[in-house]
Amino acid sequence: MRNILPILTVVAAIALIWYVGTYQMNKKWTLEQAERAQVELSFNEVLTDTMEQERPVLPAPHQVTGELWKTTGEMALDGKAMSKRSLIYHGWITLSSTLVGFALGTIAGILLAVGIVHNKAMDMSVMPWAIASQTIPILAIAPMIVVVMNSIGVQGLLPKAVIAAYLSFFPVVVGMVKGLRAPTTSELDLMKTYNASGQETFWKLRLPSSMPYLFTSLKIGIAAALVGAIVAELSSSPLRGFGGRMLTGSYYGQTIQIWSALFAAAIMAACLVGFIGYLQRVTLKKMGMSQ
Repeated sequence: MRNILPILTVVAAIALIWYVGTYQMNKKWTLEQAERAQVELSFNEVLTDTMEQERPVLPAPHQVTGELWKTTGEMALDGKAMSKRSLIYHGWITLSSTLVGFALGTIAGILLAVGIVHNKAMDMSVMPWAIASQTIPILAIAPMIVVVMNSIGVQGLLPKAVIAAYLSFFPVVVGMVKGLRAPTTSELDLMKTYNASGQETFWKLRLPSSMPYLFTSLKIGIAAALVGAIVAELSSSPLRGFGGRMLTGSYYGQTIQIWSALFAAAIMAACLVGFIGYLQRVTLKKMGMSQ
């Protein structure tokens, strides 16, 4: 209860600020329409209208949650879960790109980290490149990757997964390098007294020591992969997934649709990070590294 109360307090404060912002940003339209119709509105009438506009500048929380239910639970109950109007359908498209990209980024990140730790040339060359690669805005590089891969006949899932991997590999590289270098000098010297080979030192000391760092970086990586997948969907054709849903809403001024897709993406990110956290607790407990 002590942990839930602060969270509920923060959520309530955010909702209150959101409702105030909704009123402030939407009342201009309400007042303009009333002026054209030569009608005077009371405060309650203005407040009610700002909370129920079809295309508000800022939709109210209840409008966003209503749209979320309408495009997920309600459509699932009607047997239309995989309809193109359903966020479940678009969510699956984004999730598939995210998971494939996350897997590619994780494998690449771990392999690069192992090379960086064990090879001085890679440490001096690959690590600076990995850092420099993240200075390029993903919004600039994503359309180029999609266009280039389309020009060679590669379409669909793979271009979006590549962009997701591009964002997710970096935190894995940094976390694994830090984790593989976590053993102290005395621990490494102890392995030498056991006459352990380089491979034995890696599998029995360096890799187990890196697990806490790896899972922490995976949480960041999977969230980054989701962002990469959504950005890639903005440049892909046809417009599908959360990114396509947001872009379509932007074309037609459907702000409620945009916000519902944003919240669906945030919920998906929270679930993915939570799942990685669950794997972390189970794995580290079995390894005797946590209680």
